[in-house]
Amino acid sequence: MANGPATGPAGGSAGGMVRGPVHGPAEGPASGRASGTAGSLAPVSAAESVDALFGAGLDGVVIAAATNAHAELVGRAIDAGISVFCEKPLASDVDGTFQTVCRAAAAGIAVQVGFQRRFDVGYQAAREAVQSGRLGWLHTVRSCSFDPSPPPPGYVPTSGGLFRDCVIHDLDSIRYVTGREVVRVMAMGGNKGDEIFRECGDVDTGTALLTLDDGTLCTASATRYNAAGYDVRLEVFGSKDSLVAGLDDRTPISAVPERSALDPRNTPYLSRGDEPPYPPRNPPYSGFLERFAAAYDAELRAFVDMLAGHRANPCPPEEALEACYLAEACELSKVEGRVVELEEVRR
Repeated sequence: MANGPATGPAGGSAGGMVRGPVHGPAEGPASGRASGTAGSLAPVSAAESVDALFGAGLDGVVIAAATNAHAELVGRAIDAGISVFCEKPLASDVDGTFQTVCRAAAAGIAVQVGFQRRFDVGYQAAREAVQSGRLGWLHTVRSCSFDPSPPPPGYVPTSGGLFRDCVIHDLDSIRYVTGREVVRVMAMGGNKGDEIFRECGDVDTGTALLTLDDGTLCTASATRYNAAGYDVRLEVFGSKDSLVAGLDDRTPISAVPERSALDPRNTPYLSRGDEPPYPPRNPPYSGFLERFAAAYDAELRAFVDMLAGHRANPCPPEEALEACYLAEACELSKVEGRVVELEEVRR
């Protein structure tokens, strides 16, 4: 997910939480926007700099800056003794993520990472169904992240690539829902869209085949070109039952009738009296902000509850490190065209 322009720490976005007014930095290119927002959301106020923000007696800070600013901002917050909520990723690469995890552990500072699908009610229900044994033993899991259109060309060179930027959400979701670890991956990618992806060594479409530690097979697929709409789903298949998270009346997928539309016996799964191919009932989601609005709200509420001592950290930095390992393994597999064991990329 793109969190903003690559302005770096000086122009990055960080919001502080205190028992009273909420603060955000007012420095860099975004200062006018920050000040304007603060003025319209009193008692929110804008700090003059990140240093001023971190010196304002905060209980917690929310970091949603450009990806390349995360590690430095998280590190500065840790050094200031402030608990952190940071949008994924913690850092731009495995080494930076590992160092940040170690830094937080050494300082004893809580860091919650923003993998919002963990707070989506459908994904939570899928996790509960797996844990309860209702699905039996799992044999197949399929996850997809299909964007309706590619990101701005200027974002692609700094994104880290499809697997680190986008598929990482699917990789984390698979671990979260199944409760298992991935032991090996095989990933491939392709380019049929804008040349910017190829020029940056990236792909616009990719799929990874994952093997879990209990033998379950999983696929994680993503594309930047799903013009039908934003489509994020997780399908879980077990020996007793199966289910899907993310399938509703706004999922941009259509059912094709098994019989001719003229056949009076025709009763397609999504039939509502429409003409074939029976599109979704309502307009598809425009993107992640709309699809996961409730999940974003829930994860920040969880962060506040954690600060207040009402719950444990729902997504500690070690979880982000595991997802980072998986994304790195997928990228290595894509580049070298081979199966990659997770132990090859672990630190």
